[in-house]
Amino acid sequence: MLKIIFSDEDVLRTRVAPAADPLWELVLSLHLLQGRSRDPMMTTWRRAVAHGLRTDTDAEQYRLLFALNPPRGYFPDFLTPFASREGFEAGLDAVRGTSVDMLRRDLTLLAGETPLPSSATALARGEPETLHHLTDAMARYQSLAVKPYWSRVQAAVEADRARRARAMLDGGAEGLLASLRPNMRWVSGVLEVLDYPDTRELHLDGRGLLLVPSFFCSRTPVALVDPTLPPVLVYPVDRLAGLTPASGPAASPQGEALAALIGRTRSRVLQAADEGCTTGEMARRLRISAAAASQHTTVLRNAGLLVSQRDRNTVLHTLTPLGRAVLDA
Repeated sequence: MLKIIFSDEDVLRTRVAPAADPLWELVLSLHLLQGRSRDPMMTTWRRAVAHGLRTDTDAEQYRLLFALNPPRGYFPDFLTPFASREGFEAGLDAVRGTSVDMLRRDLTLLAGETPLPSSATALARGEPETLHHLTDAMARYQSLAVKPYWSRVQAAVEADRARRARAMLDGGAEGLLASLRPNMRWVSGVLEVLDYPDTRELHLDGRGLLLVPSFFCSRTPVALVDPTLPPVLVYPVDRLAGLTPASGPAASPQGEALAALIGRTRSRVLQAADEGCTTGEMARRLRISAAAASQHTTVLRNAGLLVSQRDRNTVLHTLTPLGRAVLDA
């Protein structure tokens, strides 16, 4: 179990990342791709990525990247720098600028658990050419495995952020931390991460905690190993639906569903979901029955315009990026 120790100041400084983190999503997708999980919602994605990797004419370039990211156990902290909050390219720049001390420390820890290719030795020395080869492989993998699905990733993360925002409004920062169940438990100033692979404590020491909702994170939340780095906790969001590319043949059913979006009521439902709205709230606001609200949100959800998350006895509906674009237009 991981225990994250909060002071009162840490509680006040806890916040949720403003969007999906591109490098965390890349790294965690590598773990998910290689892992034993057989989540049926990810089957299409797994097959498409595996096929893309098999047909890549320069597949050898991925060898070091995959070696650094085993499906279980430790993986290097330097692959998910804090700077990646500013975007994918900013994250890659930070990886290329990793200090030799950090590279050596991270790779020594990893080598104790998993065999590494010979190129890892050059990486541990901080050789610029090897670092560029690594980030080139990250960029190429991202374009294959993450970028085509990014709008779905963003939609799921935005829906989770709306859920956390409501928890914050209802219960303050402690309400936000308590809302992270069932993977985590908030008890008297301590956030317990259940089923964590190691037993350790992380003392925030007034720095607060950045919560990073992640689409590709599996069941167990993830924290950095180095306690001196900015405290980050990455946790899984509801995946909401199967992962298919944002365009192309796999997305064609959305076109058929969009044809059903005719009528004033659904337009008002879309507007109500702009800032997050439960089925009951929507019914009261629009003066329609709960059954009618549920039916309209189902059509909008099937069209890819909103996502729905269940939390105990309520279902929260929020717009996807596509839904917001339609509403703005």
